[in-house]
Order: sequence, then structure tokens, then C-alpha cells
Amino acid sequence: QVQLVESGGGSVQTGGSLRLSCVMIGYTFSSGSMVWFRQVPGKKRDGVAAIDKDGKTSYADSVKGRFTISHDNAKNTLYLQMNSLKPEDTAMYYCAAEDSVYGRTWYGGCRFGFWGQGTQVTVSS
Repeated sequence: QVQLVESGGGSVQTGGSLRLSCVMIGYTFSSGSMVWFRQVPGKKRDGVAAIDKDGKTSYADSVKGRFTISHDNAKNTLYLQMNSLKPEDTAMYYCAAEDSVYGRTWYGGCRFGFWGQGTQVTVSS
């Protein structure tokens, strides 16, 4: 059974930084791609950063140069380092793991079906 557990959200002022973590249980980085999504109430969930099995990363234009996705194989943990935060970054952030069989959310040509519970990020001006 796959479990993803996020942490690291919080409230910061504009220009601040946060690092989100996603501990994976029952899933490894060699299993598939990983993505950080974010969602604002009333809007669809958007992908912001992705990393594939080979370590190749990609970012939404809105976060390029400010966010960095990475992982620690030894800790089986995915990270999202967020710098120069802006009020428009305020959202619930979710990590997601590729599920090529049953995943229902498509991003970057992959299907994602394993989700964490989310961690709230609030950026005040």
C-alpha cells in the first residue's frame, strides 16, 4: 500500500522560503515520476514541479527560478524548496506519485494516482 505524507507548509511573508517534504511509504523513486501539485479552493489542481525516474526536472513557468524539486533516495523523501514566495503561491500543496495503471490525473504525459493529504502554504503581502 502506497502512502505519501507531506509536511513543511506554513505561513510566511512575501519573499520568504519554505521547504516541503513528502515521505513515501511503499513507493520508490525508481517506480515512476513524482510531482508537486497545488490547488486553490474553487480552482483545478495544477502541477508546479516534476521529477522523473532519471532525475530530470521540469517546472511550471510561474515557479521557474524560485522552486526546486529534489529527492533523497536514502530517506525516500521528495522535497520542494520554495524561495522568493509570492502571495499567488498560496495554496494547498500535494505530492503525487505516478500510477501508470489506475492514475486518473494526467501531467507531463504520465498518470498520477497516489496522493498525499496536502500541506497548506500561505504567503502574506
